[in-house]
Amino acid sequence: MTRVYVLHPDIRARARADEGRARRDPARSLEEAVGLTAALDLELAGAEVVPLAAPQAGTLFGSGKVAELAGRLAEARADLVVVDGPVTPIQQRNLEKAWNVKLLDRTGLILEIFGERARTREGVLQVELAHLNYAKSRLVRSWTHLERQRGGLGFVGGPGETQIEADRRAIAEKIARINRKLERVVRTRHLHRASRRKVPFPVVALVGYTNAGKSTLFNRLTESGVLARDMLFATLDPTMRGVTLPGGRKAIISDTVGFISDLPTQLVAAFRATLEEVLEADLIVHVRDVSHPDAEAQKADVLDVLEELGVDEARRDAMIEVRNKIDLLAPEARAAALNEAARLPGAAAVSAVTGEGIERLREMIAARLGAAEQTRVYRIPAAEGAARAWLHEHARVIAEDHAEDEARMTVAADPEVLARFEKRFATLATPESG
Repeated sequence: MTRVYVLHPDIRARARADEGRARRDPARSLEEAVGLTAALDLELAGAEVVPLAAPQAGTLFGSGKVAELAGRLAEARADLVVVDGPVTPIQQRNLEKAWNVKLLDRTGLILEIFGERARTREGVLQVELAHLNYAKSRLVRSWTHLERQRGGLGFVGGPGETQIEADRRAIAEKIARINRKLERVVRTRHLHRASRRKVPFPVVALVGYTNAGKSTLFNRLTESGVLARDMLFATLDPTMRGVTLPGGRKAIISDTVGFISDLPTQLVAAFRATLEEVLEADLIVHVRDVSHPDAEAQKADVLDVLEELGVDEARRDAMIEVRNKIDLLAPEARAAALNEAARLPGAAAVSAVTGEGIERLREMIAARLGAAEQTRVYRIPAAEGAARAWLHEHARVIAEDHAEDEARMTVAADPEVLARFEKRFATLATPESG
């Protein structure tokens, strides 16, 4: 098994730049990075926080620290070093040479995890696209093994080009092929989304920091069996299930990939299509692990990613905030969390594991979705069962009274649904009131 040594550079200059934001404890950041390596089943050889005044252009760390770490890495028999932060291609090459190990930065590590976990065709293509964009950024002329000349002048592609130019061209061609495939997949997904709109059931998207308990909550709300493990990035591919909420309203719950601090830009771009489910959702539910020491910093990271995806401030303010994992809090902290959530109209304190607070959350979701509903009373001829069946399938039937020659139905639904019903059954259904 590959032995990995994890380093978290605690850069003081970056800490000053982030002043005013929730500050992460470097030890907790290191713990998260170790958790990421565990997601790849790597054997931990060691881990440490490395204080750093400012990054060095060529090696990230100072020469003395590079030499000191070389000794520790050799002693720990490390095969792989993970640097929990960005590492330039030049820095990577120099450190790999100095330490005689393979090196991954945070972006590379997360890409490896996504590469192992993606299952759907779209997910696999998106990960491959992100990998290629990352690899393209690693092609630098200082990498001697990419500087083999093939002869010729190299003004055009083919025999005269350098190896690095050939590699870059090959990557560009692969990226173009994958983008074409993704376009076809995305078109198919748009058709599926369009068909859902015809139903249409409102979509509720669960978002949150990785390992906040979204999949466990998803299973609790939908009574399904999505993979839910105490592991970073246990869920990559989006999963959707139907659910019936209090009052009889039907909705679709979407479980999405977890966010993380310093989410690689390649992944934000590559998974944008998948995360469009968040942009399209009628309601966003932000799931938080309130038992985590860095809960506030994690919340800030999630809000940053949502903003980057194009979720505007009004929609972020309208989210329901689920304060999950209260079962892991000490009794006093748990009581305080419950009391605070009870006072806030947009918050719910729950345990997705034990089920505590789940019914209140379901009621909150139903109330938020129901705010846009309108009520109609229809008198439908008794012989026209198709109209009655359509309302039962697409709307929430509040009351239904049968006379000898007609049914009087009181229903609630989004205005779009009611308009579609009245257009489709214009000669049969007469709205009694609005």
